Amino acid sequence: MNTSTDDMIEVPLYRAAHGRTGDKGDRSNISVIAWHADLYPLLAEQLTPERVSMQFRHRAPARVQRFLLPRLHAMNFVLDAVLDGGVNDALNLDAHGKALSFLLLDMPIRVPRALAPLLAGP
Repeated sequence: MNTSTDDMIEVPLYRAAHGRTGDKGDRSNISVIAWHADLYPLLAEQLTPERVSMQFRHRAPARVQRFLLPRLHAMNFVLDAVLDGGVNDALNLDAHGKALSFLLLDMPIRVPRALAPLLAGP
């Protein structure tokens, strides 16, 4: 994207997308769905497996995979070994990892000012 830094604003991801989390064993699936189709290319550019892995570094994922779903303006992330062993083994309060989508949705992204009207919230 060739936009100068003056033309960009930084916002939390939840302003551009919503999410949903699921689990299977010690694996978490986090879906990210753009609020508007015009925001999807920004998400695909900025939400890389490497950035998501950094956002979850305190959970030390063994692997982060990203699956793009452009016709749905969405993507799905699969994070291995982030649920402390899974529902039957985890001693934490969120054994299913339902709150993990909120951690991802708090990640900062950069958006051109021209697309700011498409963002959710103030």
